[in-house]
Amino acid sequence: MSLPTHPAFGIGHFDVAGPDLARLGPFYADVFGWQVAPRGPGYAQLQTPEGSPNGALVEQPDASVTLGIMVPDLARALAQAEACGGRVEMPATDNGWVCKAQVRDPAGNLLTLIQGGDRRA
Repeated sequence: MSLPTHPAFGIGHFDVAGPDLARLGPFYADVFGWQVAPRGPGYAQLQTPEGSPNGALVEQPDASVTLGIMVPDLARALAQAEACGGRVEMPATDNGWVCKAQVRDPAGNLLTLIQGGDRRA
């Protein structure tokens, strides 16, 4: 399976977190027509219309939405985030699907940085 190509520094993925996936899944399916595919305990993939980034439902105690930003150089993006007042929340990790890390912006918003994307910005 090949991953979709997303432009560098574009949104390539998103996570919607909440404590009750049994309620979240039908909400996104019924309101937006997104396909919800359970992939194990506490996780389901969201397929959005073609041309849009796909996402995931993630079981977490608190509600949140986290954007996944495509970066061509993960190490460089992490260093730049710290230099600009952010902080690394999760170091670079290869989960077998993608290499990613998480940072918080100066206001505390969580962002996932995903290695990939072409260099068109």
